[in-house]
Amino acid sequence: QVQLVESGGGLVQPGGSLRLSCVASGFTFSSYAMNWYRQAPGKEREFIAAISAGGTTSYAVSVTGRFTISRENAKKMVYLQMNSLKVEDTAVYYCNGNRMGRQYWGQGTQVTVSS
Repeated sequence: QVQLVESGGGLVQPGGSLRLSCVASGFTFSSYAMNWYRQAPGKEREFIAAISAGGTTSYAVSVTGRFTISRENAKKMVYLQMNSLKVEDTAVYYCNGNRMGRQYWGQGTQVTVSS
């Protein structure tokens, strides 16, 4: 059974940091590109960051320089380090695995940035 389970969300003040984690099971994790998306209330789900099977990373313009994606294939984990958080980063964050059009999604973790 394929599962992606996110954790690490919560409430943080503007300027603060959070580290999201996602643990995978049920598929060949090391062969998949792994991505983070987010969805704010009333908005479309948007791409945030990606890391290829080979470790190449890419980011949305809105988070470049503030967020860092990484992976540990041995642990089947993908991370999103989020620094200098802004109120507009408030959203549900989703982990995604993608390979040749086959996609898997986690259930999401809430991140709220507020003073």
